[in-house]
Amino acid sequence: MGIRTTVTLDEDVLARVKQESRSRGTSFRETLNELLRSALVRGNTPPKRSGFRLRATHMGLRPNLSYDDVDSLLEYAEGEQHR
Repeated sequence: MGIRTTVTLDEDVLARVKQESRSRGTSFRETLNELLRSALVRGNTPPKRSGFRLRATHMGLRPNLSYDDVDSLLEYAEGEQHR
């Protein structure tokens, strides 16, 4: 048994529900109820994301460059006037 209520839908939502109703061959009411049910079942759980993978690439070392000295690295990358 259903309860009758008034809901104000945005134009884009109304159009999407009508389109879905036509494609399913069901009434507007049935389609809207089913869409609401499926949205409520999903709840607030975010969709599962695939894992992020990063592939490291060996870029080699410069023998005359100190990787512990930030000033030297900036000078090498940007020139003597890096400040």
